[in-house]
Amino acid sequence: MIKIVDYGLGNISAFTNIFKCTNLPAMVAKTAAELEGASKIILPGVGAFDHAMELLHASGMRPKLEELVLGLKVPVLGICVGMQILADASDEGQLPGLAWVPGRVRSFQSDPGPAQLPLPHMGWNDVSPNANSTLFKGLESDARFYFLHSFFFECASSDSIAATANYGLDFSCAVRSGNVHGVQFHPEKSHHYGATLLKNFAEA
Repeated sequence: MIKIVDYGLGNISAFTNIFKCTNLPAMVAKTAAELEGASKIILPGVGAFDHAMELLHASGMRPKLEELVLGLKVPVLGICVGMQILADASDEGQLPGLAWVPGRVRSFQSDPGPAQLPLPHMGWNDVSPNANSTLFKGLESDARFYFLHSFFFECASSDSIAATANYGLDFSCAVRSGNVHGVQFHPEKSHHYGATLLKNFAEA
């Protein structure tokens, strides 16, 4: 069963609707007990890094998530800020992240290229997946997704980069470390591209 983590951030209903339309069983988890039995985990998020970490701690679900993801190796997909909190830390806040994917979240304003462009980076953008990225199966030639962010994930190792996009610079818009996946864009707002990506994650 796919479990969608509801810790107070993210468009939960949009994910449940997509999985319903693709005939994939999914349910919302608001407590550690409701995470039990997860075969796949969706970790959404919007807003600020520290706020996301504070809400996740307050939910009481972090220990169970770490048991499932780090111990039992249940695949997880972090989305938008849900991807950013997979990192060690962020320029945006002071709190440590989950540290499930080595790297740091950086501001576009820290680079002279995108610093001259409007922020946030908002709207549709092309995505270039790596050849071995299972999330983008069937999307290799025309992957295009909806973005809304001012920070990007800088991976500690290029091996963790699953896909890139460009906004004044090439940045990692999808990451992977073992069973941990993350995407900066919003698949739930990306029409059939996003539905295909979520289906790929669910069926991998």
